[in-house]
Amino acid sequence: MSELRKIALQILSKGKGILAADESTATMTKRLNSVNIKSNETNRLIFREILFSSSSVKECIGGVILYDETLRQKTSSGKTIPDLINSSGSLAGIKVDTGAKVLAGSKEEKVTEGLDGLRERLKDYYNLGARFTKWRGVFSISDKYPSNLSISVNAHALARYAALVQEAGMVPIIEPEVLMDGGHSAEVCLKKTSEVIKRCYEELELNKVDLKGTILKPNMILPGSKSDNKISNEETAELTLRCLKDSVPSEVPGIAFLSGGQTEIEATANLNQINIKNDTNFIITYSYGRALQQSALEFWSKDISNKVGTQKIFDHRAKMCTLAAQGKWSKNLENPK
Repeated sequence: MSELRKIALQILSKGKGILAADESTATMTKRLNSVNIKSNETNRLIFREILFSSSSVKECIGGVILYDETLRQKTSSGKTIPDLINSSGSLAGIKVDTGAKVLAGSKEEKVTEGLDGLRERLKDYYNLGARFTKWRGVFSISDKYPSNLSISVNAHALARYAALVQEAGMVPIIEPEVLMDGGHSAEVCLKKTSEVIKRCYEELELNKVDLKGTILKPNMILPGSKSDNKISNEETAELTLRCLKDSVPSEVPGIAFLSGGQTEIEATANLNQINIKNDTNFIITYSYGRALQQSALEFWSKDISNKVGTQKIFDHRAKMCTLAAQGKWSKNLENPK
């Protein structure tokens, strides 16, 4: 088994998932402002160190995606953040794209940038302790979108990124996110998401990426956030699995879903149902940001020195997601004692 595949399986196996703590400084500032906490490097580190030192990182979290600032920080005890994460048996990862910018030629859409200088940055990240990476491409849904231009340039960028990451000895997370914004139906989401994922794998093959040493981070198949056509967890699971079976090559070891604007409970319930119905060979788990952190953030904001209480909230959420990654979650487990 290749070293890259071993890394991917270490992150995904035994019901473990990924904590997406890679919010940029601007995004983290918005999150902290929303709970009336000043966003500075110290406060960002305090919150993240509380999460990364919780017991659930050992039991539930196989990988933690970091932002550049966090990867370079040291904890209150003097350990580096990657060393803190590694000490729990988890792996440190790093977001390496530089964000989505307006796409020339299609002003309503975005293209993700960050390929310039990436090879050199990856060497630095590896030496700092990162063993996997993330790059997010975003795709809008409407009557006209995603355009062929948007699908093509973002799939190409994801593939070039993945090839460079594997060259550097790390596992690339491939994240083509078809956004929930809009009034589209789940069937439209299925069609567009399948088209995007298929194009991504065409580009990955062209760029000679070893799919056995990758992780896919897609959206679930859901109606748009403005749609009146709501669907059940069972329907979400059926459509999502249809998409995976139709679009994802069998060599890919696992799928780690993004939460994509779902609430904590919605993201957990849908993941659970997908695993109950999972008739594929893929490991199916989570790579959640807000759906793992939001309740803990709201609790912490009331008293930023309350480490134990904050960890209790976070540990519960991580445990619920890990149960869902094994199809063992139920709503009556959602009242932590």
